[in-house]
Amino acid sequence: MGVTRKQAENIASVLSEGMPYIQRFYGKIIVVKYGGAAMSDVSLKKGFARDIALMKLVGMKPVIVHGGGPQIAKELKKAGVTSDFNSGLRITDESTMAVVKKVLGIKVNDEISTLISKSGALSKGLNHENSKIIRASKLISESGLDLGLVGKVDKINAKDIRSLISKDIIPVISPIGLDKQSQCLNINADLVAGKVAESLSAEKLILLTDVNGIKDDEGNLLSKISSAKAKKVLKNGIVKGGMVPKLIAALEATQKGVSQAHIIDGRVPHAVMLEILTKEGVGTLIS
Repeated sequence: MGVTRKQAENIASVLSEGMPYIQRFYGKIIVVKYGGAAMSDVSLKKGFARDIALMKLVGMKPVIVHGGGPQIAKELKKAGVTSDFNSGLRITDESTMAVVKKVLGIKVNDEISTLISKSGALSKGLNHENSKIIRASKLISESGLDLGLVGKVDKINAKDIRSLISKDIIPVISPIGLDKQSQCLNINADLVAGKVAESLSAEKLILLTDVNGIKDDEGNLLSKISSAKAKKVLKNGIVKGGMVPKLIAALEATQKGVSQAHIIDGRVPHAVMLEILTKEGVGTLIS
């Protein structure tokens, strides 16, 4: 079925309006944390892969860090393993870690890399088996609770990531770190994405979520907030659960050289391209 003249005009208009944004981000590194509904819905998955491939084809340098919460939860349920959360972090014992390594480290990592490659841009999955991208150590929660095999990022091996970028390959990073004893540690993907963005001096950090952005205490969407306002929102406990590590990652990244961080609604089709190529975007900008 052919494209009508009206459809062609619309496509031409969109491309023309997007040109200033393509020019702005041409040659720039953009770190995208991929997770939530955008990873579960088939059409959203395909749309995300196409968006990332398009970013690469118009001269941007995307780097993907992915989560896998729903997939892990499904596999844990099948295995009869229960796990709890503390401030958005999954408490991880040995049996939970075995599932995390299998699902987050291999299965999901391979799937995302394959989808992007099929969409027309070379990509390579980086996980705990084929790379040592994330150096980590055990994380103890602020309340002093032992979270098990949960880690925090000590160092990102930016050299290996830059090596792939220089070969026009999109890195797809699984958020499993290795400690000094080469033990695997489960790390929140938002926090890993923030540290990856910092280590690469990225132009932009985009964090996909399942809500339409950060809201104030009256429930109004905050389309743009300063670092000072973000700190206040965190301190006052306005954001809860999984939004806490997202806001922390965005805040720390912008304080350490990343120009902008954006928390966007991954349930919106082509959310990443809407964020990159439009003035308004689809979430909360922290700058």
